[in-house]
Amino acid sequence: MNLVKTGILLAALTALLGGVGYLIGGSGGLVVALVVAAGLNFFSYWNSDRIVLRMYRAHEVDARSAPDYYAIVAEQAQRAGLPMPKVYLIDNPQPNAFATGRDPQHSAVAATTGLLQRLSRDEIAGVMAHELAHIRNRDTLIMTVTATIAGAISILANFAFLLGGNRNNNNPLGFIGVLVAIIVAPLAAALVQLAVSRTREYVADRAGATISGDPRGLASALAKISNAAHAIPNADAERAPATAHMFIVNPLSGQRMDNLFATHPSTENRIAALLEMERTGGFARAAPRGPVEPPSLGQSARRGPWN
Repeated sequence: MNLVKTGILLAALTALLGGVGYLIGGSGGLVVALVVAAGLNFFSYWNSDRIVLRMYRAHEVDARSAPDYYAIVAEQAQRAGLPMPKVYLIDNPQPNAFATGRDPQHSAVAATTGLLQRLSRDEIAGVMAHELAHIRNRDTLIMTVTATIAGAISILANFAFLLGGNRNNNNPLGFIGVLVAIIVAPLAAALVQLAVSRTREYVADRAGATISGDPRGLASALAKISNAAHAIPNADAERAPATAHMFIVNPLSGQRMDNLFATHPSTENRIAALLEMERTGGFARAAPRGPVEPPSLGQSARRGPWN
């Protein structure tokens, strides 16, 4: 089913990219855009995870540089029956996290320093279990590919702005066509976010709570992350709103027009579903765990992961 969704979404994005190319340069622009789209689709399948991680300046950590964080991911991966993903840390005060990778054998999870500093061990375990559920359900491919292609569409919109007034660019609709391209393309990121079914978050919540054995821990984490996301801006996410759907909670502050389009279900509804899951049972409870010690920004930086 995920392969079908991926194919449909890539086809829609390709059509949108081709349409913008046509508005900019007529049939020649359409051909160029479709060729670029084909290359991007191929490139994104193999490299979109690295691109997104680089966009957020994520640094890989291990059991030595971030022992508690790494141990939590390892524990949840074992409970999920997954191979150990690569573990990344993002130097950002907003608590949040995402997963990426084309399949479970080539996957990664990334958490912000804000998440490790503000959440308890049980809450972090719930968040990591949620992200591992996305990996197990193979949601990560569609999330990373859409972010990459949508970014290319936004770049093409800027290109349209620069070349729009040139009469020699074979634009079939003239300045009107350029205006359409400029207006439509910036909304592409929001449309892509809407195209990714929001129901996958409910599925990942339930699967994550089952993996961690603690629905309340994940519910508490969602409440903390959601409250902080509105108060602590994520500058990297604001610059790349097409990646917002990858995070466990929408990282956008609400100051941009893109936020008129919801990329995630209501946090209150997600929390209510998790608490109902806890009430009805049907999952294996995890053993109590102690507090987590977040990586130090000082000593860890000198050892390498932050550079």
